[in-house]
Amino acid sequence: MGMAENEKRLVAIVQGRVQGVGFRYFVLDRARELHLKGIVRNLRNGDVEVIAEGPQGSLEALLAVLKVGPPAARVDNVHAAWLPASGEYSTFSIAATR
Repeated sequence: MGMAENEKRLVAIVQGRVQGVGFRYFVLDRARELHLKGIVRNLRNGDVEVIAEGPQGSLEALLAVLKVGPPAARVDNVHAAWLPASGEYSTFSIAATR
């Protein structure tokens, strides 16, 4: 099964009050609704890392919600990088803290 030509990878670091507020589950739900593949995980410094792959438009929709977050969160900053898709993920899941 090959990847579509328009598949991209979004790597986003979300900063703010984003741990302990349901942020990873919020991202998990949105990413699955958008049929994206990848992971979301807490980082030890208090940030949340999102690695998602899929069509550019779906990734841009995910990026837009990352900048808002769930009601209990406070997003101060989102650092986003665009890369070619690797195809390494088969689903979207929550990964262990790194």
